[in-house]
Amino acid sequence: MTSPSSPSDREKVVSKLPPWLRQELKIRTAQLRVDIQDAVHQGIAQWTALASSPSPVDTSGAESFSTWLPAGQWESFRTGSKDRGVSLIQGLAQAVSLWLEMNPAPTVKRPSVVRRIVVCNQKGGVGKTAITAGTAEALAEDPDTLHPVRVARQLARLSATEDGDHTTPDAAASAPPVDLEDLPGLGMRVLLVDFDPQGHLTKQLGRQPLPIGGDSLTCHMAGEAKGPLADLIVPIPDEHFGDRLHILPACTDAFLLDVRLSTVRAREAALERALAPVEADYDVILIDCPPSLGLSMDAAIYYGRRRDAEQPGASGALIVVQAEDSSADAYDLLTSQINDLRDDLSLDIDYLGLVVNLYDGRRGYIATSSLQAWMDIKDPRVVAIVPDLKEQREAVRVKQPLFVYAPKGEQAVALRALAREIS
Repeated sequence: MTSPSSPSDREKVVSKLPPWLRQELKIRTAQLRVDIQDAVHQGIAQWTALASSPSPVDTSGAESFSTWLPAGQWESFRTGSKDRGVSLIQGLAQAVSLWLEMNPAPTVKRPSVVRRIVVCNQKGGVGKTAITAGTAEALAEDPDTLHPVRVARQLARLSATEDGDHTTPDAAASAPPVDLEDLPGLGMRVLLVDFDPQGHLTKQLGRQPLPIGGDSLTCHMAGEAKGPLADLIVPIPDEHFGDRLHILPACTDAFLLDVRLSTVRAREAALERALAPVEADYDVILIDCPPSLGLSMDAAIYYGRRRDAEQPGASGALIVVQAEDSSADAYDLLTSQINDLRDDLSLDIDYLGLVVNLYDGRRGYIATSSLQAWMDIKDPRVVAIVPDLKEQREAVRVKQPLFVYAPKGEQAVALRALAREIS
């Protein structure tokens, strides 16, 4: 590690650390939002204050490590190491280990009310399923591992390259990107609900739809459950997510859901009643909605309403669009439905934002002008622009989560930024 500049009261020092200890230091400082140089400074100060050296640390395979310390601290540390009969490498390893011991990793902050994210747009083909899956994967990533995040790279490019009423594609392409930052995963316990009878989310993640004639979310919403809903939920097994990412698979009986809901009491609350028994097991529940404006969509929107004692913006509607004209027409229909529910039932329904998906500025004026039109909407605002790249399609083909297939790809990087933007 190096410091971007050399402050007058610090000096650069070079030593060695074993790779595993250096990586642990990097992760912990990222988790605690502390500079590595400050952590090493504190560790050395804590080590120096001890009456004797702590237990030896395995330093085999130690590699070059540099940082910036207050002037004079390294020389004092060198003298202390000699007095204690340990090498500088061993002393530094002990100091870093001591800092790690005294600064444990923070626990994941759990919401007091389960967050409910309704991913929607009545227009098909905009990529709702990919955004639902990718956002869930970003929320569930390992909190003890660092992952590359680029915060709103495309948004920064766009705002920096506006030319009158329109954005210049050539200028946008040449604008400098925002640097990547390695950040720990969010570590949330996440449930994906495949609410679309087509079952794309279920199939993309390599799971099987629930069989017709058995139990399903539709049965639970219609008041005809055949067993606990938890028995239908299956994990998405991968070390990236631990046991934090689960899915409630789709069933094609959902094609008849609107018909079955028409006879259900308080049908707008049917999804909430069905999911209530499993909510305590999760921090976030994401609903992958069908391209519909029917009764099932009413139930999904109702489920995402703001509950008592819930902070504004914790739950609500995340609307996926594309930079083309038909998305704008569908957006108007969806927001009309949301506003009608707000008024008819006196609900607080928050917009979590717009996601402009499958964006490619090389498509010219239609794409760039449509993107600008979305950017001009301030409520809901654009919270992410996800590029149109091959990695998502390839991940679907091999039935793997995007964050397993291409965890460092630009789409995964953008979705991590999205997850943090709406967290």
